[in-house]
Amino acid sequence: MLMDKITKREIRELNPLTLAFLGDGVYEVLVREKIAAAGSMSAAKLHKSAVNLVRASSQSSAVDIISPLLTDEEMNIYKRGRNANNNTVPRSSNPRDYRRATGLEALFGYLHMIGEEERLRELFEVIYSDKKNLSGSSKL
Repeated sequence: MLMDKITKREIRELNPLTLAFLGDGVYEVLVREKIAAAGSMSAAKLHKSAVNLVRASSQSSAVDIISPLLTDEEMNIYKRGRNANNNTVPRSSNPRDYRRATGLEALFGYLHMIGEEERLRELFEVIYSDKKNLSGSSKL
C-alpha cells in the first residue's frame, strides 16, 4: 500500500493516465492469477486467454458489467481516466473502447494505490465471473 507515503487526496489528484499505467499492471496480474488457477495450459493458450481478457474491447465491456456497482468516488475516477487526453490509440482498438479501458485501468490503479485490495478483487470477480459465464468455459 502506497498510502504510507502519499495521501488519498494526493492519489485522487494524480494524473489519471498515471493511475491507468499502474492499473494496467494490476488488472493483468489479476487476469493471470485467474488463468493460472484454472489449471495447466500451454504457453500459447495462457497467452491467448490473457490477451482475450486484457484487450481494450474486453475491458470496455467490463465497464458495463461493474458500472452499476461503483460508488460515486469510483465512478469519478473511472470518468477521469476515460476522459484523459491520451493522443495515442492502438490501431487494433477503437477509440471508444480504448478510452473506456483506460478509465477501468485508472480505477484499478486508484483502488490499488489507496489499499482497497478487497474492493479491487470484488470488482474483478464480478467481471471475471460474467465473462466466464458468457464464454461458457470454465477455463477462460
